[in-house]
Amino acid sequence: MTKLPRCPQAVVFDMDGLIFDTEALHEEASIMAARDLSHAMTRELFRSLIGLTGPDGRARVRHHFGPDFPLDAFFDGWRTHFHVMADTRLDLKPGVPELLDLLDELGLPRAIATSSSHETVRHHLALHGLGQRFDHVVARGDYEKGKPAPDPYLRAAAMLGIDPMMCLALEDSHNGVRSAAAAGMITVMVPDLLEATDEIANLCALVVPDLHAVRQVVSR
Repeated sequence: MTKLPRCPQAVVFDMDGLIFDTEALHEEASIMAARDLSHAMTRELFRSLIGLTGPDGRARVRHHFGPDFPLDAFFDGWRTHFHVMADTRLDLKPGVPELLDLLDELGLPRAIATSSSHETVRHHLALHGLGQRFDHVVARGDYEKGKPAPDPYLRAAAMLGIDPMMCLALEDSHNGVRSAAAAGMITVMVPDLLEATDEIANLCALVVPDLHAVRQVVSR
C-alpha cells in the first residue's frame, strides 16, 4: 500500500459514514419521510445530498420536488425516523476501535469535523462509549461555511494546535474530501455510499477500503 506523503501529527475524522454507519440509516429514513408525504425519495437524490450543508441540502430537495413541497415536514420526519433507528441500529464502521487504539499508542491527538450538530455527535459517541476518545469536536455552528469549504477542517486544526498541512483528514464524502483538501490536509477517502471519482481521487493522498487500511498506513 502506498505511504502517506508525510507523517501526520494529528488526525481529523469526519463522522457520518466514516466513524458511524449512519448514511444507510439516513437513506432509509429519508425514503420513509418522503413516503409519509406521498412522495418518492430516489437513491440518486439522497446520494446527491451526502456531505452538503443543511441549507444546500434543503435547496436541492426543494428544487427536486418543487416549491410546494412541505420541506419542514419532510426534514422533521427524516430526523424522527433516523433517531428511532439510530437508538438501536447505529453501528461503528469497521476498524474504528483499532485505529483509535493505535492513535493512543502513538500519542496522536484527534478531532471530529462534521456537518452534524453537537447534540448528534454526543449522542452517537455516547452510544458506543467513545465520548473520551476525541480531543475536540467541530460541529455545525462552529464555522462560517460548511463543507466543501475548508472552514470545518481549518477550525479543527486550530483547536488541535497543529498546522493543517500536518493533519491527516479521513473522509467518506466528496464534499468532505474537497473541504479537507482545500484546508491543505493529507486527505484519505474511505468510501461509504459514494465511490471516488477521478476528481476526488486526485484530491486524496490515498483512497482505501476501510479504517483498518488507514491503521496500516498510519503505523508505518
